[in-house]
Amino acid sequence: MPLSVAVAGASGYAGGELLRLLAAHPDLEVTTVTAHSNAGEPLIATQPHLRSLAGLTLAETTPEVLAGHDVVFLALPHGKSGDVTAALPADTLVIDCGADHRLESEADWAAFYGGDYFGAWDYGMPELVHADGTKQRATLKSSKRIAVPGCNVTAITLGLAPAVQAGLVAADDIVAVLAVGPSGAGKNLKTEYLAAEIMGSASAYAVGGIHRHTPEIQQNLRLAGATNPTVSFTPMLVPMARGILATTTAKLAPGATAGAIKAAFEQAYGDEPFVHLLPAGTFPRTADTLGANTALIGFAVDEAAGRLVVISAIDNLVKGTAGAAIQSANIALGLPETAGLTVNGVAP
Repeated sequence: MPLSVAVAGASGYAGGELLRLLAAHPDLEVTTVTAHSNAGEPLIATQPHLRSLAGLTLAETTPEVLAGHDVVFLALPHGKSGDVTAALPADTLVIDCGADHRLESEADWAAFYGGDYFGAWDYGMPELVHADGTKQRATLKSSKRIAVPGCNVTAITLGLAPAVQAGLVAADDIVAVLAVGPSGAGKNLKTEYLAAEIMGSASAYAVGGIHRHTPEIQQNLRLAGATNPTVSFTPMLVPMARGILATTTAKLAPGATAGAIKAAFEQAYGDEPFVHLLPAGTFPRTADTLGANTALIGFAVDEAAGRLVVISAIDNLVKGTAGAAIQSANIALGLPETAGLTVNGVAP
């Protein structure tokens, strides 16, 4: 018998992607969807592509509406999940796609988000390698509270953590520049994110170390073994609907070679269903990840600059959000990790 699922924030981009994937999940059945300003409307009024869920109506997002389900997915803006999750039953599996439960440091939360701090949950990046060689996956087994990583964080972390864990790069001079589609900003887009404004143009935002994903990236690299990681992270808004292409560089450690780096990536991801290292000299495209729960990674060694260059591509709405949420839920529920997910992108 399928497990019952509620999705809060179902009218947004992340909520809609959750519903699209859950509609094909063999073990999970969406029975409740909620929203804020769209409450009372049919789901297909805001998500017209979800024809198989046409019978659902958006309810108010309250703990009372969400309680009583086996699994609750939250796709709410930062600062909006904490009050809801505090009132949900302890035996309900709750997956938060927002930022409210990602950061272990209350000081980091205050500096980058502000407002009430609701504490850190188990972190939903199964493939994250720890300093001792274990993976974050073990933490998620039988978990009841899981925080889904930020999409930019996923692209950078998966692209660099194996080299950090193996001691092949220094973590005190990491630079990342990301090409990001506007869907990462959510449906309530600022004027400069509108399609008419970005068509044929690219622009940087959150420049100068102020992007809210920065402390989360540092937190992950510390888990991978870095002592005092510093990350200069600049996202660039580009005219593609969805996707992230991250170019991350770090100083090579003495004696580090391309062969050793390849071995570290293969050790970390060789048996992973959703993180794939591309052949030498091959680099990923965002188009090849659209609709898939895959992270594609390619790397090169810049001998002249003494730096590792990693290119990683994900679909920000799937591996960057909804797919990661379902993958983590599968692990916590003891289901096949790949259930309801695919490695296949959408053909151009």
